[in-house]
Amino acid sequence: MKSTVYFSKKITPEKVLEMYKSLGKELSGRVAIKLHSGEKGNQNFIKPEFWRPVIDYVGGTVVECNTAYDGARNTTERHRRLLADHGWSKYFPVDLLDAEGPDKILPVPYGKVIDKNYVGKDIENYDSMLVLSHFKGHPMGGYGGAIKQLSIGIASSYGKKHIHGAGDAEKSFDGDHDGFLEAMAEAAKSVTDYFSGNILYVNVMKNMSVDCDCCAVAEDPCIKDIGILVSSDPVAIDQACLDLVYASKDPGRDHLIERIESRNGIHTVERAAEIGLGSREYTLIEID
Repeated sequence: MKSTVYFSKKITPEKVLEMYKSLGKELSGRVAIKLHSGEKGNQNFIKPEFWRPVIDYVGGTVVECNTAYDGARNTTERHRRLLADHGWSKYFPVDLLDAEGPDKILPVPYGKVIDKNYVGKDIENYDSMLVLSHFKGHPMGGYGGAIKQLSIGIASSYGKKHIHGAGDAEKSFDGDHDGFLEAMAEAAKSVTDYFSGNILYVNVMKNMSVDCDCCAVAEDPCIKDIGILVSSDPVAIDQACLDLVYASKDPGRDHLIERIESRNGIHTVERAAEIGLGSREYTLIEID
């Protein structure tokens, strides 16, 4: 069965809110707003002012988790300072889900790579989630979108090592590569299962570098901005973004595609569809 993805070429804060409303579904209870706070020094991450209209409308709490590598976000103290420096805590209530342990363990009964997912325990404070993703490349995953936000983004610092290590946190970033991609898909489904699917997704295709917002030193964007997409299906929205990159006539697309293909990025979407996280088949509805 095809999922529905809404798409607009217009990229403004107001358009994000309009597109969110087009889904016709209100998130219930206490809403977690998952986004990327941006590593210190990164020039490409999407700033809080851009997301403000939709976050104010939903009325949720911005949530993040600490990183598993050295930088400005690898401890609670540093991450909170960065959230203030980047303006997040100026505009919104902010919650570091793994600020204090122990981690919450989500079961992954369908996993062939991981059988549990370690997430920030404060996830228990929320009933639903809005995932605001900056679609771009990624040094390890090939690309970053909704599925990465659900997996690496919600995982605790330890959980990130567990996923990267394909189930072996000791290996961390040196784990089996395809196993890491599959673990991301499996971890993502554990989060959607936890919220019983009460999650909506926004992917914004602007400032698209081959590097992630987690890179303190990132390449500048290589491809012109494409648009905003919204959906209730994380697989469909990521697949639609990938398809739009391939369909682009901008000469910079080749650099981004090389990053995606050299890291076998599509494999994450393949595994996600295989385990029922969502559908790679979708209907794209364009909104002016």
